[in-house]
Amino acid sequence: MAEKKTAKIANKKAEKRDYSADEITVLEGLEPVRKRPGMYIGTTGPDGLHHLIWEIFDNARDEAMGGYADKVEVALLPEGRIRVVDNGRGIPVDTHKTTKVSALETIMTTLHAGGKFGGEKSGYKVSGGLHGVGASVVNALSTYMSAEVHRDGGKYIQEYAIGKRKAAVKKVGTSKQNGTIITFEADESIFKEIKFDYKKIVNHMRQQAYLVKGLRITVVDAREVTKKIDFEKIYYLADSDVEAPSQTFYFEGGLSSLVRHYNQLQKPIHKNIFYVDKEIEDISVEIALQYVDDISPRLTAFANNIYNPEGGMHVTGFKTALTRTLNNYLKKNNSKENEAFTGDDVLEGLTAVISIKMPEIQFEGQTKAKLGSPEARGATEAVFGEAFAEFLEENPDDAKAIVQKVILAAKARKAAKAAKDSVLRKGALEGMTLPGKLADCQTKSAEESELFIVEGDSAGGTAKTGRDRRTQAILPLRGKILNVERARLDRMLSSDQIKNLVVALGTAIGDTFDIERLRYHKIIIATDADVDGSHITTLLLTLFYRYFRPIIDGGYLYIAQSPLYKITQGKEITYLYSEEDKVKMLGDANDDIDEEEETNVEDEVVKKKERKYNVQRYKGLGEMNASELKETTMDPTNRVLKRVTVEDAEEADRVFDMLMGTDVPARKSFITSNAKLAELDI
Repeated sequence: MAEKKTAKIANKKAEKRDYSADEITVLEGLEPVRKRPGMYIGTTGPDGLHHLIWEIFDNARDEAMGGYADKVEVALLPEGRIRVVDNGRGIPVDTHKTTKVSALETIMTTLHAGGKFGGEKSGYKVSGGLHGVGASVVNALSTYMSAEVHRDGGKYIQEYAIGKRKAAVKKVGTSKQNGTIITFEADESIFKEIKFDYKKIVNHMRQQAYLVKGLRITVVDAREVTKKIDFEKIYYLADSDVEAPSQTFYFEGGLSSLVRHYNQLQKPIHKNIFYVDKEIEDISVEIALQYVDDISPRLTAFANNIYNPEGGMHVTGFKTALTRTLNNYLKKNNSKENEAFTGDDVLEGLTAVISIKMPEIQFEGQTKAKLGSPEARGATEAVFGEAFAEFLEENPDDAKAIVQKVILAAKARKAAKAAKDSVLRKGALEGMTLPGKLADCQTKSAEESELFIVEGDSAGGTAKTGRDRRTQAILPLRGKILNVERARLDRMLSSDQIKNLVVALGTAIGDTFDIERLRYHKIIIATDADVDGSHITTLLLTLFYRYFRPIIDGGYLYIAQSPLYKITQGKEITYLYSEEDKVKMLGDANDDIDEEEETNVEDEVVKKKERKYNVQRYKGLGEMNASELKETTMDPTNRVLKRVTVEDAEEADRVFDMLMGTDVPARKSFITSNAKLAELDI
């Protein structure tokens, strides 16, 4: 199979059509990019910084999608530089008829100039990225950039600074290679911090390798290389004697391999992974799926290799075909079940990846989070519906397991609805019957309301005394809440702790969840700074991630950072939030402190007049009096809050599965591997 795929790529490269300056279309200049970088890369934070890599990589990957390349290397170099290498056709260097300069210079210095415009005359049938603006945007936001082109037996170089060329394109020698090497250094005046995350890059490239069968992608971290190296003389670092960490990804199985990767911590309920890869009316549809013994669905969608977190037309077509096909199979093979499956029933426990590739693609919004091309729905529905029906007929054991899983989900849905209706009655949702444990705030404005979720009645009593009654509400929890990672809604709502929280939030839960009805725009988890407190925080985070994800996405969930120490020196009081803070303040005298009681400590380190410190170690929020809790944890002018975010949903999902699920060996391995990083409270 591998030989056939390799031959296919080779044939495509041999049959390549002309790719010259005539195929580069020019739309406008570069000035807007530096003025409003967020419009082009989303943010100037870490995500925007890494987006620079994605844009340059996308150009190389598009060569592979067109059949012109099969190898890409992304390297992190010393001094914060990034280098992306491919073995494609090489960017054209001949003169562009409109700009009268090299096509390479046109692409690198002009916004909306590239081989991805012009319809039938474009250099690509299918492309991703920012549709041709990628290279020029990265150039505009870099203090240094170089493009090295190996093409038609020659080696050409051009360098740039902040989007402008330093000199004309220059031929510097001959070459037996074909392809392009782009090196750039991000502008520190644009980005808050120039710090690339190797793990983040590796995860992104792994995903891309699954999406382009037969493409070999290597990531090299050469930032710590101390040996002096002339990188210009090396084409692929991974093939040289440069000693640096690297990872290579190559998958012939496409999305089947990706589903297998997603389910590595799950228990599949059927053996064979469904897979289809078919083109219909110039739209390529590739889908893989497998059901697992879980209750959460995991749908991942891509359009032209761009991740669509909000789905779109291709996902709609997939869901429609999935529900219809399973209902048709049910009617044909299981006469006992006379009630049709719903869309939610067929999604429970499903891991699926949907990828389409099409020309003239349309997205909703600048971030391309949702596919808007209507023809994608029909193509996906037709290709998947036909292929999945055949899969069920040809694999009766798999089909039986899938149908039984969906029947179980349908029964659980009915039970959950009954439980939900009994708990979330109309009066409760409107705030008429709030939990007795809840000390609500006076204001009815969600924008200024805060809900503190605290651990235990002791801390709850202290928090109620120290709060601002007008804006701050307190909900104490008794002990540890239910682990909801594998609990259905009916079991969840049998827990008084969870029931009280759901009613207090006001959003309802499940299919009736409504973020607009959220009663507090700051929900603050405040637990003790010990192992039990961390466990309760983790259980609450699992609940919010699985059942109240829009609350996290909306930026409404926080974790309070309560102090570990109270340091008193005369009339001066300082609160410290970590062991490191204590060491910085007390120096070596730290060794003489009894953390269980107040102790007098001489400060020998600062070598000033003898000064004495009273050091109090807090074991929990309940140990604080109301004024201390208010000052350190509740007062907006002094407190430290951490907003909960989900930067990588896939990784977060995997971690929740591992830490809160049933795979004991995986959890044990994770704990063993990370034991050295643990901060023990002994």
